[in-house]
Amino acid sequence: MFNFDEASKKNKEAVDTLVKSYASVAKGMQAIATEAADYSKKSFEDGLAHFEKLSGVRSVEAAVEIQTAFVKSSYEGFVAEATKLGEMYADLAKGAYKTYEAPVAKASAAAKAAVAA
Repeated sequence: MFNFDEASKKNKEAVDTLVKSYASVAKGMQAIATEAADYSKKSFEDGLAHFEKLSGVRSVEAAVEIQTAFVKSSYEGFVAEATKLGEMYADLAKGAYKTYEAPVAKASAAAKAAVAA
């Protein structure tokens, strides 16, 4: 027989889990967006500073040296930022999954018990 109280309780648990997961994902996405915006701002400012430095150069050798140093530092900064963002996305996925661990384990145990019976 269908138990409305039990169904209501399960529905409430599912909604609570969904809300927790959504809050975790929203917080993680906000952190990622903030980090990306900060990196973009810093990158733009570094590019402007490089252009100003480059515009004051009098020789080709000095310009090539400055440009080489800028490209190297920009590349290293990009790789570091990409690594950091990758870790943030991995943490986001782990956090989103964490809220479902207990309900999935509970459902899995119930399914095993039902099959065994």
